[in-house]
Amino acid sequence: MDVSPQDLEKDLYAVLGVSEGADEKELKKAYRRLAQQYHPDKHPGDKEAEEKFKEISHAYDILSDPVKRKQYDEGRRLLRSGVGFGGPFVGGFPEGLFGNLEDLGFFSDLFGAGFGTRTRKTRRGSRGRDVYTDAWIDFEEAFFGSIRTLSVQTEQPCSACRGSGSSSGSPPDQCPACGGRGLMQSRLGGEFSIATTCTRCGGSGKVISDPCTRCEGSGVESITKKIKVKIPAGVDDGQTIRVAGRGRPGAFGGPPGDLYVRVHVRPHPFFTKKGKDLYLELPVTYPELALGAEIEVPTMTQPVTIRIPPGTQSGRTFKIRGKGADTPSGTGDLYVTVQLTVPTRLTAAEKRALEAFAQVHKASPRAEIDAYLAKVRKERVAAK
Repeated sequence: MDVSPQDLEKDLYAVLGVSEGADEKELKKAYRRLAQQYHPDKHPGDKEAEEKFKEISHAYDILSDPVKRKQYDEGRRLLRSGVGFGGPFVGGFPEGLFGNLEDLGFFSDLFGAGFGTRTRKTRRGSRGRDVYTDAWIDFEEAFFGSIRTLSVQTEQPCSACRGSGSSSGSPPDQCPACGGRGLMQSRLGGEFSIATTCTRCGGSGKVISDPCTRCEGSGVESITKKIKVKIPAGVDDGQTIRVAGRGRPGAFGGPPGDLYVRVHVRPHPFFTKKGKDLYLELPVTYPELALGAEIEVPTMTQPVTIRIPPGTQSGRTFKIRGKGADTPSGTGDLYVTVQLTVPTRLTAAEKRALEAFAQVHKASPRAEIDAYLAKVRKERVAAK
């Protein structure tokens, strides 16, 4: 699970500067504003900004996911009601409250595995935390796909102790206080028991008698790693790409977390993309609309020619099949909308030509409106 007891100690809504009732749109707007403000590319070498960026990204990852957000909100509610991480916990909660507690894992870490009559065994290696970062890419990269090399702040097993956390390189010892269970448990009778987190090992079930001086016993060290990430063709702005196993290493031999890359697509000067379809506004002249024309238009690959029939109205959209993005759900189309452009400056010859056209073209496009205005004037005169 990505929601940890440490997450519950923080007000993630305050991290993003939103209320607890914020909707998805508000969360995304707040995240994008803060991510751009604190992104490491804008603050090279600034560790404080780097940590702030990671905190913002992690908060958004939890609150933007409905399942994680519900778990976070439930955990915060329990915390405010008086259930603490290291304080007493009365086992025997009805499992229907949160589903299967062992499967969730989250509440096992929060209150200690083994509710009620269950007994916690020696803690297994825990999965590493996920890492979150952002990538700003060009429209073409998003359309065709690409390979990006990203600089990611992550961790690796300590090079001095090889991840053991011990200066001698030996594995951690079983905690003598709790027998490796991570809990100090007292039975109240029946199906209920009181369990408190072991103060000696902090709930890990293991202790290091001679901690490594490089990693201070944590078994990991921070590094900046270059990671190649495949950007799939047709990726959307705001979409998150998961790279399995490239997050932080797990503790005590546990599996690593994942890397999540949130993609931000820079706008194209002409095209916009919605799903797998592309959209293009094509400027045209009055003669091209009135007389008809064949006009070459760009696509993301080879240009194509479209035929505009005589008498086409401004705003009409033409569909070009198969010129959209290639996605797992199929290939999209290109929609071209013609828009009349009116010249702001005319040469003397152009002005004479338009005046001559106006003399011979007597039909008004406002005939119905003119008739309505005449009726209104007549009624007003009669009323007087």
